[in-house]
Amino acid sequence: MSNIGNIISNFYEQNILSYIKLLQEYPIKLVSVILDIAIVIFLAYELLRIVKDSRAWQLVKGIALLIITTALSGLLNLKILNFILSRVMDWGVILIIIIFQPEIRRALEQLGGTNKFSRFFGFDKDIITKTKEDIYKVVIAVYELAKSKTGALIVIERDIQIKDIINTGIPMNAEVSPQLLVNIFVPNTPLHDGAVVISNNQIAASACMLPLAGDQDIAKELGTRHRAGIGISKESDAIAIIVSEETGKVSVAKDGTLIADVREDVLKKILINNIVTKRLNEAKDKKEANNIYKKIKNIFKKKEEKNEKHQIDN
Repeated sequence: MSNIGNIISNFYEQNILSYIKLLQEYPIKLVSVILDIAIVIFLAYELLRIVKDSRAWQLVKGIALLIITTALSGLLNLKILNFILSRVMDWGVILIIIIFQPEIRRALEQLGGTNKFSRFFGFDKDIITKTKEDIYKVVIAVYELAKSKTGALIVIERDIQIKDIINTGIPMNAEVSPQLLVNIFVPNTPLHDGAVVISNNQIAASACMLPLAGDQDIAKELGTRHRAGIGISKESDAIAIIVSEETGKVSVAKDGTLIADVREDVLKKILINNIVTKRLNEAKDKKEANNIYKKIKNIFKKKEEKNEKHQIDN
């Protein structure tokens, strides 16, 4: 235990104390420290937000446990265990990249995205009202199709653009309406086979081809539409609505997960919460963060002006 105490004591003296002394000598470096901490917190928050409620969330918890165990084995001088865990961590990075390639790709796309829904699912009151109206229209169409057991697949684009998917279909660029959506999926018509993609408050295209999820991801009794809905929700952050032509039941695919046999009121809540409410909350958080940043910036600006004035007076 004395070894652990010495390690902690040496770390404190060599790193924390020396850093505090440096800040005392050069107070201006506090700005870079605050900026450094703010960036790290922001990146950590974004990572947790992206992976939460997904398959990767279990992976993150496992990695955290592995890191803690490796660190403790080093502190307790458990050389064999530490060696094994260190090798696992070295190869683990490569395995994570291979196994979770779709999740990593989606996370990077979200971090680097242009937030296309600033127009479609934006924060202006009129846009929000229009978005809610379009959601209600989609829900009406979905349950009209469900009544007649007409198979359908509707994809709603969110932050990550799926232009490559849209390009596989027939361009429409039409206003969202229940009548048009129902008519598209009428059997034995040119546009009924494939998916409809809604983007930027419009029906962007129909008869679109979607990536299929593997058999291990869904129950065997579910068909191609469900597999395609899960596939697009794994490849992007889009929400897919599926109507089964065998049972007439409605399902929703989101973040690689299928929610089966959804009622009309539940579907409305899912779409509102994940499209309108989510965007409003993100806008609010961003606004609050900007206000805090401006306040900190003003404080340091005033201090710099005060120091400059003091130097001139002297």
